[in-house]
Amino acid sequence: MKIFTHLFLLGLLALQLPLHAADKKLVVMIAGKPSHGPGAHEHNAGVLLLAKCLREGAGEQVEVKTHLNGEWPSDEEIARADSLFIYADGYTGHPAVQKERLAQLATQMKRGCGFIALHWATEVRKEKGGTEFLEWMGGYCEPFWSVNPRWQADFTKLPEHPITHGVHPFSTHDEWYFHMRFKEGMQSVTPILSAIPPVGLKLPDGERSGNADVRKQVADRLPQHMAWATERTDGGRGFGFTGGHDHKNWGNNDQRKLVLNAILWSAKVPVPTIGVESKVTPEELLANLDPKGKK
Repeated sequence: MKIFTHLFLLGLLALQLPLHAADKKLVVMIAGKPSHGPGAHEHNAGVLLLAKCLREGAGEQVEVKTHLNGEWPSDEEIARADSLFIYADGYTGHPAVQKERLAQLATQMKRGCGFIALHWATEVRKEKGGTEFLEWMGGYCEPFWSVNPRWQADFTKLPEHPITHGVHPFSTHDEWYFHMRFKEGMQSVTPILSAIPPVGLKLPDGERSGNADVRKQVADRLPQHMAWATERTDGGRGFGFTGGHDHKNWGNNDQRKLVLNAILWSAKVPVPTIGVESKVTPEELLANLDPKGKK
């Protein structure tokens, strides 16, 4: 009888193990191809670093799959994903606008899949991706409307939101895009990181350099939103983050925690009250950089 009971309990344990694994949310992270100079647009190193932190800080809640150098996930993986994360170049080189991928992603968004874009990956053309990105993450970087200057953004106040759990006010110098194209009236959009750009910014007319409207907003000292979140009517969640040009800024604990929290939130995983804890050594920050010449 004891042997039978022992075997029965072992059988129950064996059944429970795969169920526990199946309960994890799947986060699929896509890194774009190398671009820019050393230490900039380090998509591969950035994705690998954030994935490492996510596994260490929330490995019991999420399964993380990474795809580097612009590799697109399999149809099966995308269909299983609870959140899709893209850190890549934008414009015509954006991984999401190639082939029929916008239509593929639209199917996944309708079932409530999360969607995150970082830095240049927030940019698509109004006529190709604009409508989708506006719906999937509440806003996007629109050429001839949004701008991409380099400046010191001081995030002195943070809203109460799961994405800001455990995050303290911080400041980093980066290519912080702003003047995003948001949903009309910011409907269902919550600003997460906001700051007032310095009046001295050079914003001449150009595709990404400036326009009359953005110059007026800067002159009027209006806060600009560099990270935002949305909860969609299809049940999905989106997050946009315009920093990330300079890889070194992932060494900032608060910037890193904010993005890690956003990944959990987008996958509908409860964010701890202290946020996703992670540690990054100087060696880990320099790991996996693309071979672009001198560091």
